[in-house]
Amino acid sequence: MEWNEPLFKAGSGEQARVGVLVSHGFTGSPHSVQEIALRLADAGYTVAMPLLTGHGRTPEELEKARLTDWTADAEQAFAWLQERTDQVFATGLSMGGTLALHLAERRPEIAGIVTINALIRHPQEVLMRAVGRLGLPRWLKPVANDTKLPGVDEKGYDRIPSRAARQLALLLAAVRGDLPLVRCPALVFSSMEDHVVPPGNQSEIYETIASADKTLVRLPDSYHVATMDNDRDLIFAGTLHFIADRSQAR
Repeated sequence: MEWNEPLFKAGSGEQARVGVLVSHGFTGSPHSVQEIALRLADAGYTVAMPLLTGHGRTPEELEKARLTDWTADAEQAFAWLQERTDQVFATGLSMGGTLALHLAERRPEIAGIVTINALIRHPQEVLMRAVGRLGLPRWLKPVANDTKLPGVDEKGYDRIPSRAARQLALLLAAVRGDLPLVRCPALVFSSMEDHVVPPGNQSEIYETIASADKTLVRLPDSYHVATMDNDRDLIFAGTLHFIADRSQAR
């Protein structure tokens, strides 16, 4: 697969009637979550991994994007899965995890979510809103490739449009305020050291969602882009087990 190629793949065998939505993060690309999407597809699940609006092209394209574009991307992928399966799970890295939470807040029928270093609160949110409203400065520093494993390239942008950062801040506030609406089974992965998303985000997610079935898993040997870091096999195995166990229970 190309680094910026989406994946919409029907499953096979007994697992084909279970769908999984896989979402990448802000300024990132499908490349950062391709391996988990392909492992789910190899296990027979029906998988949708969209390319989020403004991503996988140029930072100038992201500058035009709105939070409603990203939530619509996730909703459309979710609808594609619903048409083909009996159950849908959602997983995502960083803002992809934020989108999974957003879906769970609005789609009580979702079978479960897996978040990986999801973002719901950023220490620079006030600044992100202010500079984004004015568009000055136009560009902010990049956040790509935060991994403990050397040589990783998640194919993220080399600069962040301030207007897009404002849209992210608005999304975070909306999702954070509705976290108690999440009642589905949830698996929350949290890197113990993360230079992009403060690990406290994961504790807040775990403590605030209303799910009776929820688990917080600490990742000891990865930074932010954990799906491409040293703990990736732990994430992949945990996600596959979580989905298999909950789909059977249903």
